[in-house]
Amino acid sequence: MKQKSSMIPMIIVTAMVVLLLLPALKTIFSSKDDSSGAVIAADTEYFLTWEEYVAGHGISDWNWNDAADAIEKVAIHAADLYEGGDNATAYEYAKATYWGYYETTGFERNTMTYISGSRVSSVELQFTTLRKAVKKDLGVETVRAEAEKLSQMLHEDALTLSPEGRIAKVGTASSSAADTQKSAGSKAATFAGAFGIILREGLEAILVVGAIAAYLNKAGKKKEIIPVYIGAGFAVICSFIMAGILAWLKAINPETTMSQEIIEGFAALLAVVVLFYVSNWMVSKAEASAWEGYIKEKVADSAERGNMFALAFTAWLAVFREGAEVILFYQPMLGEGNPGMVWAGFIVGCVVLVGVFFLMKFLSVKLPLKPFFLATSILMAFMTICFLGAGIKELMEGGVFDDYAFMLSSPSWLSWIPYNDVLDVFGIYPLAGTIIPQIILLVITVVTFVFWLRNNKKTQAA
Repeated sequence: MKQKSSMIPMIIVTAMVVLLLLPALKTIFSSKDDSSGAVIAADTEYFLTWEEYVAGHGISDWNWNDAADAIEKVAIHAADLYEGGDNATAYEYAKATYWGYYETTGFERNTMTYISGSRVSSVELQFTTLRKAVKKDLGVETVRAEAEKLSQMLHEDALTLSPEGRIAKVGTASSSAADTQKSAGSKAATFAGAFGIILREGLEAILVVGAIAAYLNKAGKKKEIIPVYIGAGFAVICSFIMAGILAWLKAINPETTMSQEIIEGFAALLAVVVLFYVSNWMVSKAEASAWEGYIKEKVADSAERGNMFALAFTAWLAVFREGAEVILFYQPMLGEGNPGMVWAGFIVGCVVLVGVFFLMKFLSVKLPLKPFFLATSILMAFMTICFLGAGIKELMEGGVFDDYAFMLSSPSWLSWIPYNDVLDVFGIYPLAGTIIPQIILLVITVVTFVFWLRNNKKTQAA
């Protein structure tokens, strides 16, 4: 009976993830024409991609203010089309503002690198809100207001990235960066950007891999750590392959950049299920692991080998989820004139992450078994909740929930919830569509932990 009751939370969490992924499957396997039925006629003034816009207007040099102007033009055109009753074409232009311009110009990456990750999340949410306003037919006033709000946010960021309004080459941090690439300010900005990217994207992965390695080290299963490292290393190789595939897809059709968000969302939600299982497995051994000889008996058990595979797969997921994005961010940075500062930021960031990893291993030696195993399982449970929020947000950005009327298609900010870069890194956003599922998962996690702690006490007494 206990085994069956302990499986109930796992079944519930798995069902939650499956329900969240069903719309993603529909988005992936539906064609572009099926989404709106729009056929975009040739237009000498408005374009669906930045490349077409630049070619159509004969632009050779531009700054981020020019990019913001271009996106504003497309967004307002979408509002005009909507007002004229052409909702299908309006939706295509609303989508183009993000996938055809914001990502392909490098606006997103530069905002994340030189402003903040939380700012990128805010702007990306506004793109989603504009699409939803058109798709859900929320009225002319709403659509136009969302387009104008998006334009305002982009021009604010453009002013930060190109403060003097002069020519700034693609991907540079400021308007004068092309002329001052060797200046101290430019080098510092490049270093800070490269350091921030690897630290931001790698922190979640290193916490997961470090927790698993520390757990196995503390449990006396040092040989079992090797598959975990192999899983993480293989994820790096897969990240390079995926980055190449995504770059190729973007070259074919900028709108396929939505595939990156959907893939990351898939990986994050899959990680939710695996991490939830691993977390429960760890807490279930908190008492039993204190017995001498327990680990040796379990290592010989074939079922335990299955758990080792789950740990290695968890490490692979954690690294793969962020790896491709790091590569895609670094590629253009290396061609901006300060490659040495990019590599310096990368190396220093890796050193910090390695420090976090060894700190976790050091603590695993100092702490008693039961408190350490409980702390590790709680960390894994926390990462499960973080991955759930991050996964849902990625699917929002990928347009997965545009066609659905429930809470996940309403990405408005909850002003009463604080938001900053730290919360953004850990997948905690002031959005009803992410917060409510995370609260549900938190309740399930707490109930499950209480069950295992009570069960462990009974086992210890016996």
